[in-house]
Order: sequence, then structure tokens, then C-alpha cells
Amino acid sequence: MNGVNNSVPTLANRYQLLQTLGSGGMAVVYRGRDIELERPVAVKVLRQNYSKDPAFRERFRQEARAAANLSHPNIVTVHDFGLDNGRLFIVMEYMPGTDLKTLIRENKRFLIQDALRLVIQAAAGIGYAHRAGLVHCDIKPQNMLVSPDSRLKVTDFGIARALSTIHPDEHSEVVWGSPQYFSPEQAAGMAPSPSSDVYSLGVILYELVCGELPFTSKDPNELARMHRDISPTPPRSINPAIPVALEQIILKVLSKEPASRYRTADQLGRILENFLQKYETPSPTISSTPVPSTPLQRIPPPVQQTRPVYDEIESGSTNQPISNIDWITIALGLLAMASSAGLIPFWMYVFFRVFSNPGGP
Repeated sequence: MNGVNNSVPTLANRYQLLQTLGSGGMAVVYRGRDIELERPVAVKVLRQNYSKDPAFRERFRQEARAAANLSHPNIVTVHDFGLDNGRLFIVMEYMPGTDLKTLIRENKRFLIQDALRLVIQAAAGIGYAHRAGLVHCDIKPQNMLVSPDSRLKVTDFGIARALSTIHPDEHSEVVWGSPQYFSPEQAAGMAPSPSSDVYSLGVILYELVCGELPFTSKDPNELARMHRDISPTPPRSINPAIPVALEQIILKVLSKEPASRYRTADQLGRILENFLQKYETPSPTISSTPVPSTPLQRIPPPVQQTRPVYDEIESGSTNQPISNIDWITIALGLLAMASSAGLIPFWMYVFFRVFSNPGGP
């Protein structure tokens, strides 16, 4: 086939492995090329010790199929997966950019609005997966890619597990997730839930606005204990520029009990969007005069103004404003009185005529 370089390692006679992008304890990620479709791809190849386990192979296939069904602007798309020479691999869209962890190391602390925009994008993608019945299980900035135009996509949904296969009381000796970012229930070896991903998003948001993680230790077991038992340092004590309302959101997300957090990433995303909208809306300037820092007193409701009593008519009530007088009725009354007054001379004439000449005609 045109363009094929036989000296480049190739998986399944289709995917060339051009450059190593990163590696971890579970897999190595390569920048690759899809020979058939002639497009760049990212290829994740699992290490041999995982690929040899038949049970893990089946679980990997199930999770890869579920991830391949996810289609969202904030999720790295899964194109293909398979087994080649005893090595499991998964093929994803290639996204140029940098992982969020690298950006954190470079910037230390992000502006409030920049941090919120990134986490809102991540929450949108993860929330979509939650609606599809999937939990990511390993939310961390290393699994978030940021393009040069600041678009964020969540990757590594290859280890996601279908919620329908997880029993709430299930415990596992395998702890999913990275110790710096996993939830208290994951630290205890319990099955993750959507609120577990929410907790991990909270850790990332904390790190972005504070410039440091809520818990740090070189010992994974100590980190697990801290996530389970220790309350994080309030963010405003580290960065006073953080608004009080945002601090409350972060601390709620980092609650030890899953039921105390926002239930899904969608819900968290909506909360952060509303906050960001208010945060970016400038408050109108009312006065340049400084307002004294005194407790606010309750302002009574405005009293409806009425005209003075002497401007009102006597209608049995002194509460009726003069503006409510029925001028038409008054005019008709005056007209009737005038008409009646015009008849008085006539009746006086008749009276004197009759009584002055009783026997006359």
C-alpha cells in the first residue's frame, strides 16, 4: 500500500507507531498513522503482563466497546481496538496539544475564569459518559488533553466500567485511579460511581485555582488515608482571590460522602457555568462614596403615598384619594339641582295665585 514504511512498527497491519507520546504503569501511548484511512491516530498499547490475562482481555474488550460508543466534543474518540502478537491495543483520535498536568506544572496557578472554563469542558464530556452509564474511574489532568485553542478533551475511557456491571456493595482489591485524584470510596477499594468522578474533578479544580493539591504524600497508602479521613485546607486560605461561593462549591465536591457531593459531572458543570457567568458579569457602580462597614438593617417596604385628608371627599372613609372622585356623578347632581331650582318661581306663583283668590276661577 502507498505510503507504507516497512521499517516502522505496525499493529494489525494497519496502524504504524511513529513516536512515543507517553508511558505509564499500564500502557504506552504512541502517535500513529492509520494506513487505510490515511489519518493520524493515537495508539495505546497495554503492557504484556496485562495482555496475558484472559479475564482482563475480555474486560478490556467490553470497556473498549463501551468507550467507542461515546461521541462528544470533549471526549477523545475511540476508533478501534484489538490484539496483536499478544498485545492489547486501543486506537483513538490524535489531538495535538498538551496534557493538563503539563500545563499545571508550567503555570502553577490558573486564573479563576480559565480554571473554570477547563473544568466545565471536562465536566461536559464526563457528564455525557455518565448519561451513557459509564464511569471513567481515573480522572486526572494527565488524562485531559488541551489543544492550542484551549479546547479540552478527556481521554483514556478505555478503562471505564459499565455501571450496570457494578454492584453498590462490591469491593475490590484493585484500587482504580491515581492516588492524588481518586475519591475516598476508591481509596477504600469500593466500586466507583459518577460522584467519584465528580470528586476527582474537584481535586483538579482545587489544584488549578490553588496551585497545589489538597493532599500530598509520597506514600500512596498515606494519600488514601488522607482522602478518606482528612479535610482539605480551605482554598481561600491558600489563594484569597478565590470567591467565597467558589470555595463552597469546591469543598462540597470534596465531601467524603458521595451523597454530599453533586451527583453527576453534568450537575457540577451547570453549577460552575452559572457561577462563571456571574463572576464575569461586572457589577454596576452605584456610588464612588465608600460605604461604611456596618450591619445592614432591614429596609421596610415602601408606603403607598396618599393625598392629605383635606383633599379627600367625605364618603364615609378618609382613605379614598381625591383622584378617585366620580366627577360625572357630581356633575349630573349639580345639573339636577339647577333644574329643580328653576321650577321654584313657578310653584310660588301658583301658590300665591290660589290662596289669594280662593273663590275665583
